[in-house]
Amino acid sequence: MTHGLTDAEVAQRVADGRSNAIRERATRSIAQIVRANVFTRINAILGVLLLIVLATGSLINGMFGLLIVANSVIGMVQEIRAKQTLDRLAIVGQAKPLVRRESGTRSLPPGEVVLDDIIELGPGDQVVVDGQVVEESVLEIDESLLTGEADPITKGIGDAVMSGSFVVAGTGAYRATKVGPDAYAAKLAEEASRFTLVKSELRNGINRILQFITYLLVPAGLLTIYTQLFTTHAGWRQSVLRMVGALVPMVPEGLVLMTSIAFAVGVIRLGQRRCLVQELPAIEGLARVDVVCADKTGTLTESGMRVSGVSEIGRPAQPQSVADVLAALAAADPRPNASMRAIAEAFPEPPGWIATAIAPFKSATKWSGVSYGGQGNWVIGAPDVLLDPGSAAAAEAERIGARGLRVLLLGAGDVPVDDPDAPGTVTPAALVVLEQKVRPDAAETLEYFAEQGVSVKVISGDNAVSVGAVAAELGLRGETMDARRLPADPASLADAVETHTTFGRVRPDQKRAFVHALQSRGHNVAMTGDGVNDVLALKDADIGVAMGAGSPASRAVAQIVLLDNRFATLPYVVGEGRRVIGNIERVANLFLTKTVYSVLLALFVGIECLLARPLKVDPLLYPFQPIHVTIAAWFTIGIPSFILSLAPNNERAYPGFVRRVLTSALPSGLVVGLATFASYLVAYHGRHASFQQQEQASTAALITLLTAALWVLAVVARPYQWWRVALVIASGLAYVAIFSTPLTRREFLLDPSNLAVTSAALGIGALGAAAIESLWWIRAALMGVRPRLWRER
Repeated sequence: MTHGLTDAEVAQRVADGRSNAIRERATRSIAQIVRANVFTRINAILGVLLLIVLATGSLINGMFGLLIVANSVIGMVQEIRAKQTLDRLAIVGQAKPLVRRESGTRSLPPGEVVLDDIIELGPGDQVVVDGQVVEESVLEIDESLLTGEADPITKGIGDAVMSGSFVVAGTGAYRATKVGPDAYAAKLAEEASRFTLVKSELRNGINRILQFITYLLVPAGLLTIYTQLFTTHAGWRQSVLRMVGALVPMVPEGLVLMTSIAFAVGVIRLGQRRCLVQELPAIEGLARVDVVCADKTGTLTESGMRVSGVSEIGRPAQPQSVADVLAALAAADPRPNASMRAIAEAFPEPPGWIATAIAPFKSATKWSGVSYGGQGNWVIGAPDVLLDPGSAAAAEAERIGARGLRVLLLGAGDVPVDDPDAPGTVTPAALVVLEQKVRPDAAETLEYFAEQGVSVKVISGDNAVSVGAVAAELGLRGETMDARRLPADPASLADAVETHTTFGRVRPDQKRAFVHALQSRGHNVAMTGDGVNDVLALKDADIGVAMGAGSPASRAVAQIVLLDNRFATLPYVVGEGRRVIGNIERVANLFLTKTVYSVLLALFVGIECLLARPLKVDPLLYPFQPIHVTIAAWFTIGIPSFILSLAPNNERAYPGFVRRVLTSALPSGLVVGLATFASYLVAYHGRHASFQQQEQASTAALITLLTAALWVLAVVARPYQWWRVALVIASGLAYVAIFSTPLTRREFLLDPSNLAVTSAALGIGALGAAAIESLWWIRAALMGVRPRLWRER
């Protein structure tokens, strides 16, 4: 046995900087978060415009500067809270290697491993630093995460092991040869745990929308600056305020903010449910999933098991009692799985036999065994693998398994278990029956997925009949198939996977093939699992979901880790994803509509100013001052978008985010812009008009804009629920209060006293609202979508 380092040697290596102490998480520091949220392009634009307004001495028109504070503070608070939640949960979910030192063997955080430490390995353990094997017993390591090669590699004394690989079978120990940033695990951890908002359809779609807006802003902005400063011949203060009033609403200042808030709140909510999101887009990704591949053991059933009975069969090939053999097998297994732990609990007194050869359990072979010299060669494993299918023992095992019980065969082999031909001919001795408890919330979770149109495929290495019985107990309907009869042809395999619901005797490579087959048919696939044999499928699925109590390797490759080991947490993840996707689509409609009508108004006013001299008419002042566009955004966009972005939303997520937003926002923005400009023209009295007449014209244009924009909100809020209707009504009443209160009229530069002008503005706004309503129905018909006014229960 290789001895570990002394405490003094460990301390010296730590002092020399030869430890694995690296930055545990790749989240940004507090200072980086502050800088990233304060020094943004949108804040810079608004900041420059704010300084220009303050130079005129009009403090009330600088209220849009509060958006800079909101953009910065809300973004910082949410990301810092999300960072703290992720960091706490990552500590709970991280893999802890078993380190052997002179002072004792104990599990340590990866950061406390030092150079030359001896680290013990067993099935499911992840190699956390690079090293060299110093002990091995049938040690097999999967390096697929590094090389892409799925076949496990047998390791002998002196062979190198790489961080990022994991143990498939056998036991051993290795000496750490590369630690810290030199080890590949550091790069894996850095990449896997980054707090990121990128690489998702939603984020990419918003970036495309912002690019589109940029193309609109440049010409409209330059035209506005030129016409308002050089053609209207108004005072410089008035011209500057009108120019800023035109430019501010063109900036979609809240769109990115609301998206960041929605994602960050999703992470925090899931963190409170003991769900670790290792890659943030996984929240969105799981909401787009239409097939969930669930492993039976540990996912639909409890991981723990108990022996419910032992049935001796046939004539014993050896004089040893079944109880002694089972106790000896359990005692000889250094890393027992759930079945062997249950056997050890039921038979706790081993006879003290000396093992001459050990064959650890492998998912590919479905059996394990120990040779004891004079006591014989004993194997235990799947009856349908070790027995002749036509034998009476196989029929009895099938009958028991049909009740949803796990059945293992104990038998005597005619060759040592380490022989290349092992297990050889197996003489059955007993059937060991084990019970697994079905998770109490599994049936409800499967029912939820069925209601949401998400197919569930139950795949397991257990007997197909047993797996089918458990699925039926949970209310999952569909055909069951033994995976050993699956066709090898990819097309036929895809057909079989689509038409069957439950699969037994699935090998690890087949789980991966299942994922690929479903993806080839256009499905978005989520894979759940907790064992080593699930890792390859977890890695290749669109979304990998691991159980917190599962193997470190499965947790390392999954995007989502259920630290409470509850399959029932998945509906909450789906709900958060749908909330983010659906609500941000609504919010994007509001912000993009505002940008479109703001750019359109600027272009209309700018073109009129350029044509004013040739046409011998007065050039138009821009209708709004900054305070007008600020209050216009309060209840048509700002507060409603915040509420809508955080509201529950379980509607299915579909691709085509950008197309849907543009086809909705562009026509709506066009209508609002045309209606507002028409109302302004009706009320405008020329540049020689009195201040009161100019204020009345601006107020009229604002009334029209608010009327039409509130109807955009009413359309975006559909399908209605009582609180959505209340939100729209409350937003409208807020503006009624602003326009009817003397203090707000005075402070916000509003004058609705001219009843003729105000009535005309309301009439034009109502026509605009009617046009927006018509466009909603026409768009639904053109896109082949059934319009829904009210949410269906």
